[in-house]
Amino acid sequence: MSKRDPFLDVVRVLAIMLVVFQHWLVPVLGWTGTELTTGNAYATPGWWVLTWVGQVMPLVFFAGGAANLLSLRTHRARGGSDRDWLSSRLHRLAIPLLPLIAVWLLLPRLLMTLGVPVQPLNVGAAVVGQLLWFMAVYLAAILLTPLMLRAHKKHGLSVFMVLVGVSVLIDLVRFEGFGMAGYLNALFVWLAVHQLGFHYAAGRPVSTRGAATLAVGGFGVTALMVAFGPYPLSMVGMPGAPVSNAGPPTTCLIALGVGQIGLVLLARPVIRSLVARPRAAKVLTWVGARSMSLYLWHMSAMVAVAGVWTIGFGYSTPTPGSLAWFAVLPLWIGSCAGVLFGLLRLFGRFEANAPDPLTLRPPMPQVMLGTVLVAAGTLGIAATGFTPGGSLVSSGAATWAAVVLGGLAAARYRLPEISVVRQA
Repeated sequence: MSKRDPFLDVVRVLAIMLVVFQHWLVPVLGWTGTELTTGNAYATPGWWVLTWVGQVMPLVFFAGGAANLLSLRTHRARGGSDRDWLSSRLHRLAIPLLPLIAVWLLLPRLLMTLGVPVQPLNVGAAVVGQLLWFMAVYLAAILLTPLMLRAHKKHGLSVFMVLVGVSVLIDLVRFEGFGMAGYLNALFVWLAVHQLGFHYAAGRPVSTRGAATLAVGGFGVTALMVAFGPYPLSMVGMPGAPVSNAGPPTTCLIALGVGQIGLVLLARPVIRSLVARPRAAKVLTWVGARSMSLYLWHMSAMVAVAGVWTIGFGYSTPTPGSLAWFAVLPLWIGSCAGVLFGLLRLFGRFEANAPDPLTLRPPMPQVMLGTVLVAAGTLGIAATGFTPGGSLVSSGAATWAAVVLGGLAAARYRLPEISVVRQA
């Protein structure tokens, strides 16, 4: 298989765009004059079915796993080291994050001085930071890719089955009352779907019958799990729900991912013919070069639009599914898309023109440590958000941002060697 698969590029871009659209679709906002209220359109009766299509993070990790295998295999074939590959992947993800951190460390305080109410500002700053959970988990998957690839070559599909088994055990412990144990599945669930990407990239092409079997089997198992197990119908977190399939993830998302993978494999011939068109290929190239920036900034765009609409004009979201809601939706989505396009024009260059790792590369343990630190820093920001607290330098986001910068520096700069000269 070639070093790049246009099908994977399309799946990754479309999945991220669906994530963006879903995040813009679901907010139900209200403004009391002093406080912003929030809700979820998916709480509308019967709308849970949309989450079975809208929750596409399994496709993101599937495409990422396949792309990571292809890029690592190509890098090794050219004589490159795993250290250089890991450093390059880390830079590709971490560099676009830096302007987002810089903007959101300063922006809340600036807006507070301009008189923006604190409560809606805290809501917006929190949701922007929460997105970074994905980068933390994806960096962990990248860090483990060489190890998981060796396991894949030796044990094949058994590795995926073991990961599924571990995720089931974690779910059992979680639902027996040890809720915090569920967060372990933030690694095992997504690593299992990431492993399925290896099977696509390294295996024989899946037949139409095989793809249909995956689709029916995956969605069928998902239906059985929600019908007879402790899993909720919605594949995303719902306000007030005692259990969420997404935060932390459950094994249900692995089954859902298998079904979604089957669907996109069924559509593979159509997707490949579409991307062969010059105009579509041009759009794919532009968006693909900024896909991480698209993900990182889309909530900032929505927060900006929501702030102007609610605080500026007193807007409240109509009842989801009503005629008024459908009438406003195109203007709402269009406004968010327009702001996001402007943000991509401004900040997308950090990803599209990201600097390569330095020539004097650190040793592998140092690059691994840097990757762990960047992942830990992004996870910390996801947990605390960018909400202003205390001084700028003492806020939680600033502390975790320092961890991110320290990790990136560790992956970029070789620490000086200290030599000890003994006196005769």
